[in-house]
Amino acid sequence: MTGKAKYLMLVSMDVDPEHEALFNEVYDQEHIPNLSKVPGVLGITRYKRQELIMNLGGERRIMRAENEPAYTVIYELEDPAVLTSPEWGQAVEAGRWPAQVRPHTRNRHHVLLKIMG
Repeated sequence: MTGKAKYLMLVSMDVDPEHEALFNEVYDQEHIPNLSKVPGVLGITRYKRQELIMNLGGERRIMRAENEPAYTVIYELEDPAVLTSPEWGQAVEAGRWPAQVRPHTRNRHHVLLKIMG
């Protein structure tokens, strides 16, 4: 993370398995580059959920993430107003994302966090 962000937006989702390759291609080659150009977007990082095994309460546990989306993206933002800017509105609808990818996503979650301190 950049360290300059005052807000984080977490976007999580699943994608239909038959569209997963297209999802990853478009996200990496179009969606992130388009959104990275929006003024006030300081960084974008993608993640894929993994199995979580940890020690907790003195025992080894497998933490189940049932119904949690497989993919998460963290957007580092200067201000939440970035998300309602004309530039964001254009970037989020650019390329193949709206017509070829978005319809095949599900279990979507959007969360805005203000960095403490």
